[in-house]
Amino acid sequence: MSDFNLPKLYIISPPIVDLLIFPNQLSEILESNEISCFRLSLASKDEDEIIEIADTLRELLHARDIPLIIESHYKLVKKIGLDGVHLTDGARSVKYVRKELGADYIIGSYCSTSKHNGLLAAENGADYISFGPLEDDGLGNNQSVPKEVFEWWSEIIEVPVVVEGNLKASGLREISKFTDFIAFGEELWGSKNPNESLKKLQESFIQP
Repeated sequence: MSDFNLPKLYIISPPIVDLLIFPNQLSEILESNEISCFRLSLASKDEDEIIEIADTLRELLHARDIPLIIESHYKLVKKIGLDGVHLTDGARSVKYVRKELGADYIIGSYCSTSKHNGLLAAENGADYISFGPLEDDGLGNNQSVPKEVFEWWSEIIEVPVVVEGNLKASGLREISKFTDFIAFGEELWGSKNPNESLKKLQESFIQP
C-alpha cells in the first residue's frame, strides 16, 4: 500500500448487541464515516437471536451498500442473505468454506500473528487476511503482530490485509501505511460515544 493511500474502515460488532440501542449507534457511525465492511461477531450461539440481529442490521448496511459478514457461522450466510463470513481458524477451513459458498461470497480469515497461516489462507481462496492484535494486551494473553509483517505483506501479496485487535492511537499512524483495512470493534463499544471514539482514532492515522 502506498503511503498516500489511507486504509479503509472496517467495523466489528460488540459481542452482545442490544437492538434497542445498537442500531442507533451504528447508524450514527454510518452517517458520518465511509465504512467498507461490517462484521457481526456475537458471543451468542442462539440461531434465532443471531438471525434477528442480522436481519435488523442488514437493512441499515445494505441501504448504504456496505457488506455484512458474519463471524464463523458460514452456514447462515446463504440462509439469511449475508455477504460472507469471517473465519477465525487461520487457513484450516478456508478451502472447505469456499467450496460450500462458491465464488460470489466474501471469505475473510483471521490468522492471528502467523504470516504462514496468512499465506495458506490466501492460497486457499480467502478474500482478505486479518492479523492481530496490533499491541499486546498486557495480560499475557496475546502476542502482538510485528509491523514488519504488514509491511512485507503490502509489498509482496495482492490479497488485502486487515489489522485488528487492541488498536491504540500510538500505533495506528505507522501501521496505516501498510494495511488495507483497519478493523475497529472493542475500541469503540466500551465508550459512551462510539462515533466520537472512531473519529479520534482516525485522527491518529490520517495523514496531514
